[in-house]
Amino acid sequence: MQARKTSLAALEIVLIVVALVFIFPIILVGYNSLKTFGEVMINVMALPRHLTFENYSYVWKSINYPRLFLNNVVVTAIGVAGIVFISSIGAYKLARTNTKLSGIIYFLCIVPMLIPFQSIMVTLLKLAQTLHLANSDWGLGIQYWGLGAPMALFIYHGFVKGVPRELDESGTIDGASGFSLFFRIVFPLLKPVTATIIVIDVMWIWNDFLLPLLMVNGSPSTKTLTLAAYTFVGQYNTDWQYTMTAVVMTVLPSIIVFILLQKHIVKGVTAGAVKG
Repeated sequence: MQARKTSLAALEIVLIVVALVFIFPIILVGYNSLKTFGEVMINVMALPRHLTFENYSYVWKSINYPRLFLNNVVVTAIGVAGIVFISSIGAYKLARTNTKLSGIIYFLCIVPMLIPFQSIMVTLLKLAQTLHLANSDWGLGIQYWGLGAPMALFIYHGFVKGVPRELDESGTIDGASGFSLFFRIVFPLLKPVTATIIVIDVMWIWNDFLLPLLMVNGSPSTKTLTLAAYTFVGQYNTDWQYTMTAVVMTVLPSIIVFILLQKHIVKGVTAGAVKG
């Protein structure tokens, strides 16, 4: 018994150390955003001598934070809504169809998870320009549908297989069919896994840098917050205090969303794993 307590205590210490390793860069960025340029250059590890909140007011005005925040909201909302809609319906149909063809289609749907984005980004850019999806926030949001649907469909599929088919039969007897059957009976049962997918995709889309850099970096009116943070990084000189301030202002909303909904991540994933 004593040996078990000792091992658990040692494990807790290890986990605390690992957590601090991951949290420390965030803390470092946070308190360096309250320094002047001189203090950052002298010692980036030292605590600020005087808290400089002027950095936040300067970045707020410099990047037009309210406009870019709205851009992020639009892109994230369009992307997450499309991913949830497409992947939930697709997973439901594939999980309810037991044929070789449905198995092949399911495999083809989840294979893109294994393809690195860097290998297709040039082709994607050309295609987006052809379809007039580049240089617009709504076009950027639509592109996230194809990039995020494979993972979401994979998670939904495991969860839907645990939903009893008798519910479908009962709904059909009551006159429901097609979209009505799915959205009135099945989709409400997918709330835990839907919350998981929403949190994961909000964190991803909100903080994404590479795809917005390719698609909406041409106009200041279509930029996202992550791109705005990069504007303070120059070829010969970087305003580190403003860069770190912009980073804090960019990631803070997504961190708040994660903190509020974090319990749904483990709940949804474990439920899907058990039911699948």
